[in-house]
Amino acid sequence: MPKRFSTKNLTVVQEPTENRSGVGIFEFTDDYSVFHYSKMPDQIPGKGEAICRMADFNFRMLEQTGIPTHFRRFIEPNKLEFTLVRVQNPAVEPIPRGQVNYLVPLQVIFRNVLAPNNSLRRRHEEGRVDLSELGLASLPPDGVPLQEPIVEFTTKLEEIDRFVSVAEARHLSGLDDSHLAELRKTALKVDDVITEHARSVGLDHADGKIEFGITGDGQLILVDNAGTPDENRLMRRGQHVGKQILRDFYLARGLEKQVQDWARDGVPRSQWDRPEPLPTGFAATMSDLYRSLCETWTGERIWGVPPLDDALETARLLNTGSVAW
Repeated sequence: MPKRFSTKNLTVVQEPTENRSGVGIFEFTDDYSVFHYSKMPDQIPGKGEAICRMADFNFRMLEQTGIPTHFRRFIEPNKLEFTLVRVQNPAVEPIPRGQVNYLVPLQVIFRNVLAPNNSLRRRHEEGRVDLSELGLASLPPDGVPLQEPIVEFTTKLEEIDRFVSVAEARHLSGLDDSHLAELRKTALKVDDVITEHARSVGLDHADGKIEFGITGDGQLILVDNAGTPDENRLMRRGQHVGKQILRDFYLARGLEKQVQDWARDGVPRSQWDRPEPLPTGFAATMSDLYRSLCETWTGERIWGVPPLDDALETARLLNTGSVAW
């Protein structure tokens, strides 16, 4: 479900109640965000439609494997209708056990490989993660597939989300051990389906994040969306495909540290400095990349954009400075 600074717009068609789900519509925009900044200065033309079409494809694919979701229908070109549950913030009032018809206030992170610049390695170096809770004695080198996927949890409704232990995830979510185990099992199944499809179209699936809700009858369902380059780290021959390219551009300009400093110092988001815009040509290149990835992923030829490898090579040259702005 989107935050107030999400790049998706939410329209509530029918409000959910304590024991009855509602109906909502997501409009996927051409905005993007990195490092929890909020919307960045530029838009990526066609990104919203590309992400939406991938989300539609993935929901249908996941449901065919028996994974229940909130998906109802795709509304061309860039909207999804879905079952809407209530949003309850545990920071305002704890969520009691047995609660129904609500958004689980967690993001579930799964990792198949440690991609470059992954947060797990940074947190480990800072002493902020217990590897034993992840079933690890040590961290493998970046790029080396893990023997088993790692599952972690972050908060969902805080101003800037943070990683939490299993015990805190259980406390925040209102889920008992059996429901938390079911959530983890379902997350791994989603990961497996996305990973296998990525492999079938020549991509590697490094990691991703998903969200869940509880329906009025207590069923766990997948919500928001899954398997798109906004939620998942997709790679092709070691090169990032999607938003990570934009993250890398701003990482080199210190934006991630700035955001962390502003958040640590309690600077209101309205007072954060505006990041520099993308150089001329970068947004157009990313537009080709998102749309080409969508065509590759879904098998539908919609825009007739350059092949994915061509778009990736242009993005690589831009981000390494090999092409003049």
